[in-house]
Amino acid sequence: MPDTRKHRGPHPEDARLFAPAAWPRLASAVADLSLLLTRGYAQNSALKIVGDRHELTARQRMAVARAACPDDALQRRKAAEVDRRDLAGQGLLIDGYNLLMTIETALAGGLVFRCRDGCLRDIAGVHGTYRKVDETIPAIEQIGAVLARLAVSRACWILDSPVSNSGRLATILRGVAAQHTWPWETQLLPRPDPVLIQSSEIVATADSAILDRTTRWFNLAAEVVCALKLPSARISVDLAPAQPS
Repeated sequence: MPDTRKHRGPHPEDARLFAPAAWPRLASAVADLSLLLTRGYAQNSALKIVGDRHELTARQRMAVARAACPDDALQRRKAAEVDRRDLAGQGLLIDGYNLLMTIETALAGGLVFRCRDGCLRDIAGVHGTYRKVDETIPAIEQIGAVLARLAVSRACWILDSPVSNSGRLATILRGVAAQHTWPWETQLLPRPDPVLIQSSEIVATADSAILDRTTRWFNLAAEVVCALKLPSARISVDLAPAQPS
C-alpha cells in the first residue's frame, strides 16, 4: 500500500503511551537502561530487562532505547559537542534525514524526545524511502533561518542515496537555499556514516553511532526546535533522567 501521509505526526496511541503522567516512569527506565549499558550489558538484553520491569510497550521501549546511553558515551559526546557561539564562520556537515525528519515531526505535533545526552530524537524512521510531507519546506526554512543566525559559513547536506526520493529532496534543498542565498550544498552518498564520522568539519546529527565516533558535533535539532514558535512545535516528552547533585 502506498504511503499517502501528508504529515509526520503522532501515532494514534502516543497521547496515551507518552502522556505526562508516564514521563517519570519512562525517565526512570532511561536511567536504568543507561546504568545497565554502563555496566556492560548488551543493548537488547538490557532493554528487555528494563522494559519488562517497567511494563513498557514496544513503542515506549523504542523511545527509551533511543534516549539512553552509557556513562562513557555521555562523557565523550559532551566533550565533542561544539557550542553555538563557536559556529560563526565554520562549515557544517548535516546528517540530512536525521535532522529533517525530527524537525518535520516537531512541526507536525509528533513526539520529539529530549534524551540523556541532550539530543532531540523522534521514533520515526526512513525505511528505504522518503516522502515529502506538508512540513518539509517549513522545516527546511526553519533550519536555514537558524543556520543564518549562527553565521555558519557553509552547510553540506548529506543524504543516503539508496533511500528513494533522495535526489528529489536534494533538489528541494538547493531550491530553498537559492531563494534565500544560503551557502548550501548537497551530497548523495551510498554510505554517509563513515563520511560524517571521519570528517574534520562539525557534524550536525543526533545519530548515536556517529556521535560516539565523530570528533566535533553540534546539536542542531535542539537549536531549531527551541527556535520554533508554533504551539505544536515543542519537546513532547523529556526522557532525560535527573542528574545526581
